[in-house]
Amino acid sequence: MEQLSFSDLETSLRRKTRKTRTERLTERLEKLVPWSDLLALIQPFYYESGRRGRQPFPLELMLRIHLLQIAYNMSDPQMEDFLHENSTARKFVGLALADRTPDESTILQFRHLLE
Repeated sequence: MEQLSFSDLETSLRRKTRKTRTERLTERLEKLVPWSDLLALIQPFYYESGRRGRQPFPLELMLRIHLLQIAYNMSDPQMEDFLHENSTARKFVGLALADRTPDESTILQFRHLLE
């Protein structure tokens, strides 16, 4: 497990009075979506890591971004901004605050891969 940053720790220690809509949605998606089945279905068509150049984002991260994008009916630029602004969305897809976020063209390429 990765070491927590100060901002991750502060966020996790904050007490909330209620859950946000995004938190409720991500909890439902976590329970309802058969992640391992979908990943196994897409894996043969996804980019290989270990090659030269910039490494692709993990498949599960991109799939989670895609499902959030569908759930919120967002464009690719909107999804990129949403990931920068919403800590619950970042946590759901598996991005820490210091991690690089996929840009809109990466999100677009993944959607085209699924089509």
